[in-house]
Amino acid sequence: MTTDLSGPSRRKHTILMATAAAVIAIDLATKIAASAALADRDIDLPGPLDLRLSYNPGVAFGMGTSTPTWLVLTLTGAVAVGIAVAAWRGMFASYIAAGVVIGGALANVIDRSQAGTVVDMLYTGWWPTFNLADVAIVCGGIVLAVTSWRAAPHESAAEP
Repeated sequence: MTTDLSGPSRRKHTILMATAAAVIAIDLATKIAASAALADRDIDLPGPLDLRLSYNPGVAFGMGTSTPTWLVLTLTGAVAVGIAVAAWRGMFASYIAAGVVIGGALANVIDRSQAGTVVDMLYTGWWPTFNLADVAIVCGGIVLAVTSWRAAPHESAAEP
């Protein structure tokens, strides 16, 4: 059985891939910029967010710092691939939200594969330092859950 990649399905797949690629590009660009600009100083911004460079060897929020890099890469990559396959098959109501989550996860995989850590730069003082990929994963995941929950059963299982 072949899959028809014309019309609406092709458009949705393009949106999924373009969104993921955009998130990856933006996140990696901010990590490069932060590594250069924050190497020898912190930047205090007005409001609750400051810029402070840190390197996270752990999984999330500084937890799992002793977890082997290969395991973190494998698990993160597997989750991203699982979400991508589900989105490709039309199992989510929002292709954009799925692309945002996939892009954030893959950006962190790419970053971690370079040196075994993830570059973080967004600092609140009351929450562990994080990066834009983390924001994409959390916000995209919330939107994915809400849109899937709100979608009628026939909408979330729409065409592949």
